[in-house]
Amino acid sequence: MNPALAGVAGAAVVAGLYVVAVGWRGSPAPRHTRPRQRRRLTRPATRTAWSRWRWPLALAAGVVVAATTRWPVAAILAAVGVVGLPVLLGTDRVAASRIDRVEAIEEWTRRLADVLLTGAGLEQAITTTARTAPAPIAGEVGVLVARLTARWSTEDALRAFADDLDDPAGDLIVAALLLASRRRGPGLASVLTSVAGAVADDVAARRRIEAERAKPRTTARLVTLITLGVVGVGAVNGTYLAPYGTPLGQVVLGTVAAGFIACLAWMRRLTLPPAEPRFLTGSAVAR
Repeated sequence: MNPALAGVAGAAVVAGLYVVAVGWRGSPAPRHTRPRQRRRLTRPATRTAWSRWRWPLALAAGVVVAATTRWPVAAILAAVGVVGLPVLLGTDRVAASRIDRVEAIEEWTRRLADVLLTGAGLEQAITTTARTAPAPIAGEVGVLVARLTARWSTEDALRAFADDLDDPAGDLIVAALLLASRRRGPGLASVLTSVAGAVADDVAARRRIEAERAKPRTTARLVTLITLGVVGVGAVNGTYLAPYGTPLGQVVLGTVAAGFIACLAWMRRLTLPPAEPRFLTGSAVAR
């Protein structure tokens, strides 16, 4: 193969990967967003078997394809496909995690309202619910209790708690708690119950929206599987894919594959939920 044309083909693939990276990255988060919290939501708690073996499998796929076809572009695409297709065609775990967290906020709020009905004060009720807080927000509730124990003012601790939750639903709950911490009047339990009902409606709406967003991803999976199936059947018949073995064919293959990957990345970006704005954006007093 002509080295110059092989280089052009490789450059086309690299350009496609760059488009994928730009589309996957999206717009930067708002300034008030806490980077530590964002990283925690987007990184799984434990490494799965796939995350440990995907790079060795990608390398093996590239080597096998290179040895059988002697097409450098096909080898690159095989390696990229093993790593990238599960990401581009997989479910949106970040959105699912956020929905679970909002549902946990609603559940914790109802527990807090139940404890307040027994006559406990706000700080005491928060400390009591820390032992039974739902798993998705147990860490944040524990930190809130630690701040109250360390003699943070209730308002500062609650504002820091809102930043830890980093969700409009959390802001709604914290706003009610902030008002209660200032006025110390009766009726907080009923207010929290009403707010929890509104959060439950928000959870239901988010689940419906996520179900609608999953439909284009399902269509993209089917189209990709059909395309790969056609390529696989064509590979059995050597004459069908023979034109791609030429230097010009490698350039065409790289260009078409880069465009296909860019379309998948664009479709995935369109199905990702936009970041919802918060209204409690003032930072807590540093301690």
